Amino acid sequence: MMTEQQLTELDAKWIEVKAMLQDRFGKVPDMEAILFLIGMNEVGFKQDKEFKKEEKQDLMHVAMCILLSHDGYYEYINHDADGWPHFKKIKEFPGVTMKEQEDYLKEKVIVYFGV
Repeated sequence: MMTEQQLTELDAKWIEVKAMLQDRFGKVPDMEAILFLIGMNEVGFKQDKEFKKEEKQDLMHVAMCILLSHDGYYEYINHDADGWPHFKKIKEFPGVTMKEQEDYLKEKVIVYFGV
């Protein structure tokens, strides 16, 4: 559980990440949009491609695997012939509240973007 000061710092950095992405893309992204962007970056897709719903979900899954791999929850296996990375689940994410999960993901996104 985070302290009040840690939450305040997290919120400030989260606002900074969202502002940076707003400057780049013209609108304030939510968590799903941020995960989608991370997935696109990791797979190497260009922004001008139209994605099907399943592809968008797959890109967000790639982002989650990337973010959670830093703490040993997933491990990269390889890329398939179409350029999609594949991961193996190493351990279960601990049972925490939705707020704690959200804060954890925010921390990982902040680190990912170097804020």
